[in-house]
Amino acid sequence: MSPKQHRGEVTAEQLLDAALRVYAESGEQGLTVSAVTAASGISPGSLYHHFGSMDGLLTALLMRWLERLLVRMVTALEQSDSARAGVHALVEAYLTFIRDHRDAGLLLHSSRADEIGMRQAKQLRDAQEARLSPLSAWVSRHVESGEVAPLSVPLLESMVLGPVVGVSRRWLTLGDVDLDEAAAVLPDRIWRSIGADPG
Repeated sequence: MSPKQHRGEVTAEQLLDAALRVYAESGEQGLTVSAVTAASGISPGSLYHHFGSMDGLLTALLMRWLERLLVRMVTALEQSDSARAGVHALVEAYLTFIRDHRDAGLLLHSSRADEIGMRQAKQLRDAQEARLSPLSAWVSRHVESGEVAPLSVPLLESMVLGPVVGVSRRWLTLGDVDLDEAAAVLPDRIWRSIGADPG
């Protein structure tokens, strides 16, 4: 990598870090070019050069944190020796990630993230294919082994992640759910719904 490319990567990282700080402090309404450039010390021209627009910056920020979350989830699954242990590990990894990265969690579970996800679902999935393939392969492998109910991969992913995403949203927005309790209760409840031999 040339020094110029390295400087460009550093600048992009500074803008992304600043954007998350601004988002955490001021919400989406406060996420403006002037706020991000003031927080980062980077010029508006550099922001537009690297991301094209504020929408481009926000999408890049979402992708950055989605990738980090997916890496954490896939790592947890790959270190599990059974489907049931994998569900436990995945739930714990997701909830721990949200607790450790609350600001990023708020962004990942925001209405804006939902809007981008609905509008660009295929592009987002394609962009994260390298991260999602191991997750899909893990599900398929355990369906084939007979541990997991013979349902489609998209349905099984929804059944596993739906409750975890719901609890995370509630903790992030209302704060009236205990993540430790959720981590203790959800895995067995989810397993009952997807195990080939529930119980």
